[in-house]
Amino acid sequence: MTHSRPAIRELLDDHGLGPRRDLGQNFVADPNTVRRIAELARVGPGDHVVEIGAGLGSLTLALAETGADVTAVEVDAGIVPVLRSIIDDAGTAAANVTVVEANAMNVDWVELLDDGVEGGWTLVANLPYNVGTPLVCDILDDVPHVTRILVMVQREVAERFAASPGDEHYGAISVKASYWGRARIVGHVPAAVFFPKPNVESALVEITRHTPPNADPAALFPLVKTAFGHRRKMLRKSLSGVVAAEQFVAAEVEATARPEELGVDDWVRLTNVVGVR
Repeated sequence: MTHSRPAIRELLDDHGLGPRRDLGQNFVADPNTVRRIAELARVGPGDHVVEIGAGLGSLTLALAETGADVTAVEVDAGIVPVLRSIIDDAGTAAANVTVVEANAMNVDWVELLDDGVEGGWTLVANLPYNVGTPLVCDILDDVPHVTRILVMVQREVAERFAASPGDEHYGAISVKASYWGRARIVGHVPAAVFFPKPNVESALVEITRHTPPNADPAALFPLVKTAFGHRRKMLRKSLSGVVAAEQFVAAEVEATARPEELGVDDWVRLTNVVGVR
């Protein structure tokens, strides 16, 4: 089930609400899109899903139909009662849904999610463009019991997460995603399926966790960020005063390379060498 464009307008009008620009609200108004996301989530009975930005519940109900237990998180205090009413009206079809009013950018994830759930949690979301990157990065860094992520974000953001060394979109975010898991774009979503219609296209990116390489992320990510802060410079320039010439040699990393040429394994070796005193 999803809401058509007229139905979304009617729901919002009936409750004196409108899409909030400050929250980046763009509601999905296409049944094929929410069904496709639910299918790509690859969840079913016994699985646990956390949905960020549940809005008016179109994707929530599609996820509920899979049989998975769904924790639907919504920050908009005006939307939450409408969402609860929609879930209640769905009856047994949405009995596996729990609605939580919270801001995903500062929520207590330990309190929200049971980290003892077998197989971990799958995060599924239509993320506002203004929080997509920081939210996914925070979850990768701090919420290990979210073992798989499937999010709809601005196309350029998805391309950064999934980029490989040498790609024009490859950057510090790409390294972070590669360190924690495998990222890939699994679909593209036109602006026409949203209400209101955004000025950009979206894409679905999936990140599946794996065991990270043996390097301290608290040392690796600042090093990567420093280098990409001067991405057109050679590493010997961008990391001057941070990495010595002999450390590049020991790590088997060319000092004349530019940051976008290094894969995560290269960054791991460099981080571990720099950390040796």
